Amino acid sequence: MRGRIGAVRRWYAEHRRVVRRSLLALVAGVVLLGGGGTLASVVWIRGDADDHIYSEARVPDAPVALVLGTKVDADGEPSPFLAARLEIARRLFDAGKVRAILVSGDNMNADYDEPGAMMRWLVDRGVPAQQVVLDHAGFDTYDSCARAERIFGVKRATVVTQSFHLPRAVALCRRLGIDASGVGDETVKRYGRPWRVSSTREYGACLKAALDLLSGRDPVHLGRRETGVDDALRKG
Repeated sequence: MRGRIGAVRRWYAEHRRVVRRSLLALVAGVVLLGGGGTLASVVWIRGDADDHIYSEARVPDAPVALVLGTKVDADGEPSPFLAARLEIARRLFDAGKVRAILVSGDNMNADYDEPGAMMRWLVDRGVPAQQVVLDHAGFDTYDSCARAERIFGVKRATVVTQSFHLPRAVALCRRLGIDASGVGDETVKRYGRPWRVSSTREYGACLKAALDLLSGRDPVHLGRRETGVDDALRKG
């Protein structure tokens, strides 16, 4: 055994430069492949969404606004990023551009409930409770879009989120069967570092979105068909 180890060491000493160059070439290849895949996914996602992103004033009417969840603060209030999304949805509702609001987010445990916080925020600002529908299993953007179509029966919607996230959200919804347009918020751009970090993360998120679409995976949780959106539209 010691003889074999010694032989391996001698071989490595003799071929060290070759081994190191080969490893560097392998790492460089992996990095280039990953970078190429990321770039391709960004181009694909943005190409799918380009003609379907609008200003708030020009977005076409749709039955439903799909508001995607993000962080809720420890006091149970929506973070500034989430509150900005909700404010756009509220204005769209008040202007008659949507008739129901589907709030989709993470309800990972009893102490953290994005959809519940989103509904309270909207109702406190005058949106009728019967026009707000909760999706507690929107664990990521793909799941929110897939569940909106498969569980809630949404066929046409206005997606509301921050502008850096909007192309991915609109593209996913459209690929998953929803005739989606989108309106993006930029008011929280004043939070410079969080905005920059989130914008940078979108590159990796686009790669994940492309892989999700290519795999055709099911959302983490499906369950039975829910009629909340249908009911809200009838009441609206």
